Amino acid sequence: MEIALYRKYRPQNFDEIKGQDHIVKILDNEAKFGKASHAYLFSGSRGTGKTSLARIFAKSLKVNNEDIYEMDAASNRGIDEIRSLRDAVHTYPYSSKYKIYIIDEVHMLTKEAWNAFLKTLEEPPEYVIFIMATTEAHKLPNTVISRCECFIFKKPTHRHLVEVILKVAKAEKYEIEKKSASLIATLADSSFRDALSILQKAMHSSSDTKLSHEEVERVLSAPRTELIVEILEGLAARNTEQSIGAVRKASEENVDMDIFLKMILRSLRFILLLRFAKEIKDMITDQTGEEEYERLFQLAKTAKNINSKTLLSFLEAHSRQNYSTIPELPIELAIIEVCSEK
Repeated sequence: MEIALYRKYRPQNFDEIKGQDHIVKILDNEAKFGKASHAYLFSGSRGTGKTSLARIFAKSLKVNNEDIYEMDAASNRGIDEIRSLRDAVHTYPYSSKYKIYIIDEVHMLTKEAWNAFLKTLEEPPEYVIFIMATTEAHKLPNTVISRCECFIFKKPTHRHLVEVILKVAKAEKYEIEKKSASLIATLADSSFRDALSILQKAMHSSSDTKLSHEEVERVLSAPRTELIVEILEGLAARNTEQSIGAVRKASEENVDMDIFLKMILRSLRFILLLRFAKEIKDMITDQTGEEEYERLFQLAKTAKNINSKTLLSFLEAHSRQNYSTIPELPIELAIIEVCSEK
């Protein structure tokens, strides 16, 4: 069975962790100077490297695999599992100075489980370290947070995601255009794991080792750039028929409407940024490519009716997308609203 790319290219040391320098520096110093705490809480959105960094930190403390225990609280969330863990911490490590317990999705523990765990978390044996990871720190009791050294993981930047996608594609001997890597990064929802999962899906769907931009768009069910531009130009001209026609074409091409709307929002944001913050040209060009940038730049100069209200209309459409029984409807309503505005 083929190993998933996000597992195959999981960071193996502090230097390979991207975008979390504020955390890496502290943990590296703690490991070097023997100042490890008894409990850590890593919080942040999915795919940002929480469990990877937990494992790297454990290795930096010279803890062998047999003394590292991983537990998924989503499937081991009850009081019985915590009682077993509470009993197990009192046995000494096999061959290391510490026993490390990495508990993922820790917010899933039940109230009863937390009550059983709190005393152990506060005063574990001196050879035990808990590293807990969560995507929803707000669900944790304050009594838990106060017992931990807390770190908040940043979402990876678009540039970091693109760098990783290009690096992994090259390592796998695949060719991919930078604008395709940028599209994957845009739709990966700020997750290294999702970015590499999408890349692997594109690689599997390709008949050779050269990933064309059209192949990547098809795998992602992403719209062609021309359809996005057609909608934007329709909005600029208050041409409802043109913009809705582009939505119809996207639907006929089986484009994912959620992705379609996300790409429209991305382009609208870039138009406003180009109008009011011209110094970020390089950032936008890096994410779009020269050809798309030029078209957006022209719209920024000429389409004065594409403004903050336009962006708000499409943001509201995005909030309606999840409960709309007709996927195209929120986009169509936003188009009608913008084109009808006086």
